[in-house]
Amino acid sequence: MDKRSPRAAAVEPGRPTLKTIAFMTGLGVTTVSRALKDAPEIGEETRRRVQLVARQVGYRPNRAGVRLRTGKTNVISLVLNTEEQIGGFVSALIYGISERLAATPYHLIVTPYSRSNDPLESVRYIVETASADGIIISRIEPEDARVRYMVERGFPFATHGRTHMGIEHPYHDYDNHAFALAAVRRLAAAGRKRLALLAPPAVLSYHHHMRDGFLEGLHEAGLSEVSFPHATVDDRIEVIRARTRELMQRKTRPDGVICGSGAATFAVVAGMEDEGLAVGRDVDIAAKESAGLLNLFRPQIRAYHEDVNLAGSEVAQAVLGAIDGQPVARLQSLSAPREINKTC
Repeated sequence: MDKRSPRAAAVEPGRPTLKTIAFMTGLGVTTVSRALKDAPEIGEETRRRVQLVARQVGYRPNRAGVRLRTGKTNVISLVLNTEEQIGGFVSALIYGISERLAATPYHLIVTPYSRSNDPLESVRYIVETASADGIIISRIEPEDARVRYMVERGFPFATHGRTHMGIEHPYHDYDNHAFALAAVRRLAAAGRKRLALLAPPAVLSYHHHMRDGFLEGLHEAGLSEVSFPHATVDDRIEVIRARTRELMQRKTRPDGVICGSGAATFAVVAGMEDEGLAVGRDVDIAAKESAGLLNLFRPQIRAYHEDVNLAGSEVAQAVLGAIDGQPVARLQSLSAPREINKTC
């Protein structure tokens, strides 16, 4: 015989439902449902009480039921390259997205793909199966087939990065043009004359933003470029270190290096030091980073912060706005670089 109280028997078995919350609050199921959705006709005190009980019992909407009733999944899919970025970039992006979605009915899922696969395939699968209400993509190309595909099908999405294809779409981006320009100006102010840029791969949009800012700074300050030999910020640490050694062995080696990635900067410093050179004495470095480690590693590095948590929050806000049908112009944002240290 079950000697538990009627309240315990109603709450404990299985997954908490609207009926569970209704029983515990003494309200009707319809009132509970509306309170959980912040319906304006429900009083503030009732909404707070219902939502408190829902949190206490661990209530989560049944997504299958929601989809049957509304046609929505309450899912946002973040499509990521399985080899994408290192040094906590992805975890910070996911954290920012998750924090923004926490106050909404939406849940985040990560849909991975590898470099050997067509990145459009993952997007196409989500759209064709309607397995999410919105998609977030990164590693944006100037002419990005994924963006064109989703625009043509009217599927809500947002990008971490911008295209150059004449299509207006929701995005959040870091101003890599402004970063590179500011970095050149800092190195020029330190008296450096020959600069090298370790940039992203040329297939990505932010390569062009960063390189345009770099060239603008060189022209403005009358400096010369020393090309970085066969390396990008996406290369393995060992490759960047080896290419840096080759760079520093040249008769006309650079006296300043700008790095488009904090993780790559560690390899650049290692390659320099392999050749007996020191940061700040022989070569100055300006670098973009998100982890805040470069100044602890070598205080002489001019570091510029990229807030990836903010990027996650902003791109999540953009995709939510796209789902709601907000004007695209309101769903575009750009983060300015911020120099962490200003010592010369």
